[in-house]
Amino acid sequence: MKLKYFSFLFIIVGLLCACNNSVEPKEHLGEIYSIALDALMDQSEALNRGMEFIAIDMSNFKDIDESDKEEILSYFKEKYKVDILDATFEQLKEKGLYNSDTMALNGVLLEIQKVDFKFNNEIVLEGSKYHSSLGAVRIKCKVHYKDSKWKAKEVKMTWIS
Repeated sequence: MKLKYFSFLFIIVGLLCACNNSVEPKEHLGEIYSIALDALMDQSEALNRGMEFIAIDMSNFKDIDESDKEEILSYFKEKYKVDILDATFEQLKEKGLYNSDTMALNGVLLEIQKVDFKFNNEIVLEGSKYHSSLGAVRIKCKVHYKDSKWKAKEVKMTWIS
């Protein structure tokens, strides 16, 4: 009887452990934000032409530390080969990187406005890419963990100007 009991207990514990193969998204925020921000860069690529910089507004990124910020900045520097800034729109204006005559930046500003952690290792992020008053897009990006990797599952443009 004891053998049956321990065998049954062993099987139950094994099944419970096998079902708990999830990953904690908050431990991978640098990678998750990079994926969503990169999805923004793929939208309306005409806004990228002639860009001198990419500014990423990280002022409202929650639960992110300096190493995550550095991971994001390094990823974009390596991929796009332009200056990468951690700056808000106001900071860009103060630095003279916004032309008030043309109402445009000499680059693009990427922002994440909303992050929603769902179940099953899925995160929904809403963000925007701004070049000028007539050149901006907003997307909703679903990022999920599959095959031991974070990936953009679905990217949907929600508006364009």
